[in-house]
Amino acid sequence: MASTADFKNGLVIEYNNDLYTITQFQHVKPGKGPAFVRTKLKNIKTGRVIDNTFTSGTKVNVARVERRPYQYLYKDDMGYYFMHLETFDQIHVEEILIDNYQFLVEGMGVEVVVHADTENILSVDLPQFVAMEVIYSEPGLRGDTATNTLKQAKVENGEIIMVPLFVNTGDKIKIDIRDRSYAERIKS
Repeated sequence: MASTADFKNGLVIEYNNDLYTITQFQHVKPGKGPAFVRTKLKNIKTGRVIDNTFTSGTKVNVARVERRPYQYLYKDDMGYYFMHLETFDQIHVEEILIDNYQFLVEGMGVEVVVHADTENILSVDLPQFVAMEVIYSEPGLRGDTATNTLKQAKVENGEIIMVPLFVNTGDKIKIDIRDRSYAERIKS
């Protein structure tokens, strides 16, 4: 059991018979009335975000979750397969549990979030940045650098990413998968 004083971003709690992770919280002490905590809770299974207010001192059940290091192996009709980096055990994960599964590359290191009490897989977290090669991009116009002009580029997984004009076909770029944006060009 934990109280609202123990809230922090990333904490997984049991709420309404489901598991939620705290994505945002704010302690509020109004001039009149009791203190309370405003939170944004993300459902681990569905990904839905809800707003909730807890009165200060409310007790909540904290779910024990573990982050385990795995390596992505391959995909088939049944789903995605990962190997634990220490025990070499292989697991099968359904596509619905993986955010941004389009950016998985063979051999990529990921973290699998597991409910420690039931050993159920809750989600698969990819690294924040992924390096990919640009397979097609229109050439940029020379001298069009007065503004931050962007153009479309197709990367090796088929996704279209907006990139600066100086990025060409064959360049490797770093992509922020949270918002699918260009981060930087990788020097070869």
